Amino acid sequence: MLSTLADTAALLSALVPIPFDALTAQLAEILDLPATEVQNAFWTMAVGALCAVCCSLAGCFLVLRRISLLGDALSHSVLAGTAGVYLVTGRVDPVPMLCGAITAGIATAVLTQFVHKAALVPEDSSIGIVFTSLFAFGVVVVSQAKHVHLDLDCVLFGDLAFAGVNLHPTFGWLVPESFRSLVPTLMITLLLLAVFWKELRLTSFDPTLAVTLGFSATLMHYLLTTVVAIVTVSAMDVVGLLVVALLIVPAAIARLLTDRLSTMLMLSCLIGVSCTTIGYLLALRWDSSAAGLSAVVAGAELLVVIVVSPKNGLLGRLMQTLRLRVRICAEDVLAGLFRRQERSDAPDGLVQASVPECHMLAGGGIMSVAALRWLRSRQLLQQAGPVMSLSETGFRYARSMIRSHRLWEAYLQENFNLPPDHLHDPAEAMEHFIGPGVQQQITEELSQSAEDPHGRAIPDVKRQEVR
Repeated sequence: MLSTLADTAALLSALVPIPFDALTAQLAEILDLPATEVQNAFWTMAVGALCAVCCSLAGCFLVLRRISLLGDALSHSVLAGTAGVYLVTGRVDPVPMLCGAITAGIATAVLTQFVHKAALVPEDSSIGIVFTSLFAFGVVVVSQAKHVHLDLDCVLFGDLAFAGVNLHPTFGWLVPESFRSLVPTLMITLLLLAVFWKELRLTSFDPTLAVTLGFSATLMHYLLTTVVAIVTVSAMDVVGLLVVALLIVPAAIARLLTDRLSTMLMLSCLIGVSCTTIGYLLALRWDSSAAGLSAVVAGAELLVVIVVSPKNGLLGRLMQTLRLRVRICAEDVLAGLFRRQERSDAPDGLVQASVPECHMLAGGGIMSVAALRWLRSRQLLQQAGPVMSLSETGFRYARSMIRSHRLWEAYLQENFNLPPDHLHDPAEAMEHFIGPGVQQQITEELSQSAEDPHGRAIPDVKRQEVR
């Protein structure tokens, strides 16, 4: 039966050759490079991309659950698993060593939860305690074992640079040997997401609600940890202990860019692939560690996103702050013109103010220029030569601003019994953040809402939303 399957696989491989061979040959001719070098580079980038996708999918849930240190713990506990297998068997065989490493990863997760719950130790501290203890056990066993050599370069940096050279016949095709572990790992990860997508999403964002609805948050944690352990062991052959960078950094970058889990998973995969690809190309250029440069590229991409992220980045938050300051300055102009109109002899008419006076109401400086432009663009102010006045829309907006201000003064005076001279400043700060809904709530809670503590009438027209 097995021989028949092997013959069938060989026949299929002969009929359906790998299309990349022809493409790499054409690319080698264009670049004037040996075809073997181009093919090795292609397979190396493919291995790095596959490794990055596996790590990114699992890492998103580690970041969301705030247990990112668990990836570091699993990468270190691998040594304890392989050392334990050597103690039992006295041999260094790949398959038992892989099973031992996965077992050690699962044991790390179980022991971490046990220490966290039984000893009431914080979860991050329990992770540190467990993984350092297991790693120390592995170091002691390896140091005492005879005829066993630990390749530190392989453990620390992996063998990503040689992944395209170490090819292995599979179903009649020569593919990187790392595919034999990474492809099943990717399938297991995708299977977990497909089967337990709802449970993983719910337990990651709200484990209390998940338990209330009947889902086992503990079971989901152990399933996720098992998959992370498998991913970590498989990826360590490629990138070594730097697997932590691929587990955490792409997911953290994606989290800064989106609030949707599905989008976060796709973005983290793309970011991870870009890290390994660019890192490998830089390693070829500078003759350095491919895994190390992949981690460096990931860190550089994180720094860039921290600065330019539209919502959570430094520039994004700066723009939000500037927009808020412009709006506040603009609303101060509207409120000032409305108060002038109240004090005028013709309260039904629209008072006028010169452009310099409007700048003074906005606080002066560059922000006042931006505030007046904001008002004109939304047709809240109308200008006739050197003077400006409230438009009909601006009058309604300003009237609602004054309503918010005076309602808040009345609320503070009634509930906190503040003296009248302590009411204006907090109300002036809060008037920019009180919309129609909050106005209605305050009105319902006040015993009377016709006048403020200073005896001034509270307008009853709600502000219309202006964007």
